[in-house]
Amino acid sequence: MSDWIEILKLDHIPRQGARVVELGPAGEATRVAIFRTATDQVYAVKDHCPHRGGPLSQGIVHGGQVTCPMHNWKIDLASGAAVLPDKGCARTYDSKVEDGQIFLRLA
Repeated sequence: MSDWIEILKLDHIPRQGARVVELGPAGEATRVAIFRTATDQVYAVKDHCPHRGGPLSQGIVHGGQVTCPMHNWKIDLASGAAVLPDKGCARTYDSKVEDGQIFLRLA
């Protein structure tokens, strides 16, 4: 049994943009932001800035980072770590693209 789940098509996310998916049962779902970079790399990060809980999905994607729209913290999309001098970490999820489809691993 595979622990990868099909989420959405790559072309449903604009380059340097994000879409949010909710994982888990209603009322307890976790919001996960799926980011697409200018070079079509895909990252999945909990849609919650470690600083003040801002929606990372509404931030600006640049390179391999996103800037939180609330207080301009920069978060590395691969690791979820805040870029120095800020400290903190957002949860990340493994992601992959196969045949234009995005998959997440939840294990």
